[in-house]
Amino acid sequence: LKFRNDKERKEYYRLVYNVKKTFPISQEINRTIIETYEYLETLPNEKIRQKHIKRVEKGLKEQYTARMKKLSFAQGKLLIKLVDRQSNQTSYELVKAFMGPFKAGLYQTFAGLFGASLKKQYDPEGDDRMIERIVLQVQNGQL
Repeated sequence: LKFRNDKERKEYYRLVYNVKKTFPISQEINRTIIETYEYLETLPNEKIRQKHIKRVEKGLKEQYTARMKKLSFAQGKLLIKLVDRQSNQTSYELVKAFMGPFKAGLYQTFAGLFGASLKKQYDPEGDDRMIERIVLQVQNGQL
């Protein structure tokens, strides 16, 4: 890559650092989503499904709260995009599917207070072109 100035170079390497930190988390989240969805399909009724979702939510909070608190604001926004990239669904859609529209709206409002959006879609050929490039390089072991 050719950088026009030192600021642009620093921004790129900061993005590389942030992707390397958040990409593994997004992969873990995607695996958890798939496992949870597949298990929910085997449960016989809605009451048991809701009970399981509550257990999963509690477990996820215990497992990820400490890690999420260590993320910077930029890393949090990047994680939202990478979750969309991994699962092909926005974070809002995932929360809505598993926890209902009320909690999804609540989390979206909370994210909006900080200038983020759970409805933000990943655009690998537009705004998120550089992120996609870095993710592919990380996957191929080039970074």
